Amino acid sequence: MAEEQSDPSILAHVLKYWADRQPFSPIYAFLLSSICVTHASRGLLRARLLLTKNHINAHGGIHGSVSATLVDWVGGMVIATHDNRTKTGVSTDIHISYVSSAKEGDWIEIEGRTGKVGGTLAFTTATIYKVVDDKPGPIVALGSHTKFVRV
Repeated sequence: MAEEQSDPSILAHVLKYWADRQPFSPIYAFLLSSICVTHASRGLLRARLLLTKNHINAHGGIHGSVSATLVDWVGGMVIATHDNRTKTGVSTDIHISYVSSAKEGDWIEIEGRTGKVGGTLAFTTATIYKVVDDKPGPIVALGSHTKFVRV
């Protein structure tokens, strides 16, 4: 199966959306300043992040709050891919399952997908992978994120 191609107009939109919002969120600025969006198409967004000491817990693995932040971040970003919207709503529910871990120096890939974006609610899923041989490898965390949106 061929790799899905980014949509250049959607990619440009989400990069601008992120650039416009990042300075106003101290948490995103601290944890995600080096995140790199690698793919954007309608209902699908992928990004990569190199884990640093800022992302790691006392046991040397990715901190659960970092995974939660990533599920929150990618949920909004992938909603923005749906129809180039600039308002992606507010969270009503986030669920995360921690499956494995990653450590400082590891690359992770974050994938967000829209399940449904309606007039009042949007449902997204997130998968965080450890990158192995420049490809998504073991799953680190799985998440779902519901947001209240108003068109």
